[in-house]
Amino acid sequence: MTLVKIFPGKGTQGLAEKIAHAYDYPLGAITSQKFSDGEIHVSYNESIRGCEVFLIQSTAPPAENILELLLMIDAARRASAKYVTVVVPYFGYARQDRKDKARVSIAAKLIANLLSAAGADRLMTMDLHAGQIQGFFDIPVDHLDASAIFVPYLKSKNLKNLVFASPDVGGSARARSYAKFFNADIVICDKQRKRANEIASMQVIGDVEGKNVVLVDDMIDTAGTISKAADLIKEKGAASVRAFCAHGILSGKAYETIESSVLEEVVITDSIPQKHQHEKIKVLSVDELFAKAIRRVHSHESISELFI
Repeated sequence: MTLVKIFPGKGTQGLAEKIAHAYDYPLGAITSQKFSDGEIHVSYNESIRGCEVFLIQSTAPPAENILELLLMIDAARRASAKYVTVVVPYFGYARQDRKDKARVSIAAKLIANLLSAAGADRLMTMDLHAGQIQGFFDIPVDHLDASAIFVPYLKSKNLKNLVFASPDVGGSARARSYAKFFNADIVICDKQRKRANEIASMQVIGDVEGKNVVLVDDMIDTAGTISKAADLIKEKGAASVRAFCAHGILSGKAYETIESSVLEEVVITDSIPQKHQHEKIKVLSVDELFAKAIRRVHSHESISELFI
């Protein structure tokens, strides 16, 4: 069988180490450095000829993370790797997946094109902002689901009278997928935006009186939407409100917003490295999930069996 080698990008070094440990195989030796002017240079410090190579790098800002990943792919191809899989726990720029107004870029499609053009044979990612982004790729996409981590954790809380909520209409399918594991109902927070990261109005559709409400979303950025939704749900008589979001971007004043909100707990994964710790924020690791997926890709087994 083809030898597996796993290499980290600088932006996801810590998670890559945990994935390699869960896979029970050491990370490969790679050097990523900058010239004096900031130009990135990538080189592999061991032979990868004929190997199945997995490159781990989330494409969260800064944009250097994307460029470094592209250089890693190109270097692997030129070093005669047999197969190159890019493992992108958080696929950045996924929010720009359509033309929602005139004269804008569809950045998610552009990133997909860049990864394919650089020479990637396969993409492995988790909780895309929109599932149809998989269709932007002409290579296989393994789309993992954070519910495989979140659902067992939530079950361990032994909460009664659960209701699942989506912070917007577009996320109703995600909320429903969680609700089925608990035979629970869902509610929807219908929001209207003035502009990106700024909400004009929001209303709750559904009954939350006396319920323990779980907001589910793919990401939490400034925490404005999730906090406003939590406040409204609490005003409607909910017993408690907590949030489960796969990707903790947590930019701007997100930590302060979460601190001042009624949210009892915000559960995220380590798909994006966290700059700070916070008593309300619980970080669950995706290392085991991705290690199992890598193993199944290598042995040509089903990925869907990983999902609950």
